[in-house]
Amino acid sequence: MPFTGPVEDRLAIRELLDTYSHAVCTRDPELWGSLWAEDSVWLMPDYPEFAETHGRTAIVEMWNGAMAHYPGILFVTTPGSIEVNGNTAKVVAYTSEVYDQAGDTKRDRGVYHDECVKLDGKWVFKSRQFRNVHRQSGAKGL
Repeated sequence: MPFTGPVEDRLAIRELLDTYSHAVCTRDPELWGSLWAEDSVWLMPDYPEFAETHGRTAIVEMWNGAMAHYPGILFVTTPGSIEVNGNTAKVVAYTSEVYDQAGDTKRDRGVYHDECVKLDGKWVFKSRQFRNVHRQSGAKGL
């Protein structure tokens, strides 16, 4: 079943995903970093230039460096599955990104497979693994 567990927890996880998108669009490293557990891990196997990264501090440092390559990004997340089991959850979230790069407009679609944990009443990411699903590039503005 793709959506299981208490509605309150599923809503809080949806808000976690939405806050992540907002932090990306506004380039807010403090907000973005607050969404990760201290001992979290971020994996992006389709981006070999970004090694598997462990720990919130290292993840935020890596993100800050990466964001320089995505000016004017619009990043949207849609959950496909939120399965809550106590203070842990497995989440599948689809992403849609639009940004300008090297004179072209890029449109990327991807999927995150997440593990979330509830710490002190707040849901955060324990693990995120991102994979590309579709990439498109065209003349700027198209």
